[in-house]
Amino acid sequence: MGRLFGTDGVRGLANRDLTASLAMDLSVAAARVLGEAGAFAGHRPVAVVGRDPRASGEFLEAAVVAGLAGAGVDVLRLGVLPTPAVAHLTHALDADLGVMLSASHNPAPDNGIKFFDRSGFKLADDIEDRIEATLGQDWEPPTGAGVGRVREAHGAVEQYVAHLLSTLPVSLDGLKVVVDCANGASCEVAPEALRRAGAEVITIGTAPDGLNINAGVGSTHLDALKTAVREHGADAGIANDGDADRCLAVTAGGEEVDGDQIMAILALDLREAGRLADDTVVATVMSNLGFKLAMREAGLTVVETAVGDRYVLEAMKESGFNFGGEQSGHVIMLDHATTGDGVLTGLHLLAAMARLGRPLDELAKVMTRLPQVLINVRDVDKARAGSSPELAAAIAEAEAGLGASGRVLIRPSGTEPMVRVMVEAASEEQARAVAERLAEVVRSALGR
Repeated sequence: MGRLFGTDGVRGLANRDLTASLAMDLSVAAARVLGEAGAFAGHRPVAVVGRDPRASGEFLEAAVVAGLAGAGVDVLRLGVLPTPAVAHLTHALDADLGVMLSASHNPAPDNGIKFFDRSGFKLADDIEDRIEATLGQDWEPPTGAGVGRVREAHGAVEQYVAHLLSTLPVSLDGLKVVVDCANGASCEVAPEALRRAGAEVITIGTAPDGLNINAGVGSTHLDALKTAVREHGADAGIANDGDADRCLAVTAGGEEVDGDQIMAILALDLREAGRLADDTVVATVMSNLGFKLAMREAGLTVVETAVGDRYVLEAMKESGFNFGGEQSGHVIMLDHATTGDGVLTGLHLLAAMARLGRPLDELAKVMTRLPQVLINVRDVDKARAGSSPELAAAIAEAEAGLGASGRVLIRPSGTEPMVRVMVEAASEEQARAVAERLAEVVRSALGR
């Protein structure tokens, strides 16, 4: 069946792939594995549990809480909060384990479970493998005083907002901002943080009903934000996704500023302040070639990783770097956060505008995006993407045709059943033509 954990926890269609019984079993297994590893030695274990506002999060949260308490772990329920807030509060509240229920940018019927260690980092692959191997094993649950107790955490939003504000080098006074919270987990946190930082704030995507998360709003649907920014004469727009670990932006003129551009702006700002470790940015193979060229021209080093913010973070921790991210808007500022944090990223992007006194469209010109076409090919056997001779030959032919002015990247999605075909070229037309040819080869070579 393959590995249950993907690049971002366990994710699937709620109540079909991700059931209450699986959520409970995963929580029990996580408690057992961490206990056996000595994470709870000498004290009574505590976990914090948060979720985004999906309807399915309600029953899944109940299952996770039941599993943890049944395994002898005391539980603090954080309620609806962004993923990075749960990661931060796991460490700040001295908890042994953090659990977030979210499917991030996926539609409302999906959901997921992410686990964080006591430092607020995602669990290591080997720990996830041990959790998966422990599922369904017989065990002796605690009774009496050994069972976990459950209580609500009070002041979680305030504590997280205070942390965000403590990281800002300047106020945002004088900036008018539209923030799109994707009807997701940042609906309370993001507007509050922006207002207290000094910005004039207009909100959209802040009416979650459990079913409208990411629906036509947020970082995966920027049209509503572009319209609102122009209508209100705002200086910029900030878009989060459902669990607010991503941030994309929109200029005053309604032009998109993607994760590569945001990283370029912030990397140069950090370098100017003397706070960019080793003058290095960690990015994935999906980052636009224009980003890499711009960083090289600025005298910065770019370290590449596989796609997934967990791999960016691994490279950062391994080599002592403090800044990195993804084109999709996962930006990791390791001096302030242990995972991608969309609200934090938006605040610091606006702070760069305020400190430099320059509009976002001007700052974004630090790099020129090469035309890039991405095609998601569904209903294929993604496991064979790296072993198909037919696909390998097509890729080689495409790369030879593009030469040094472009590149090809074919990769299976880490969280969804699809293969992604990405092509960069000197022109949009050339990139699309090559991408469409390769997508057809993927369908024919990897079709089920």
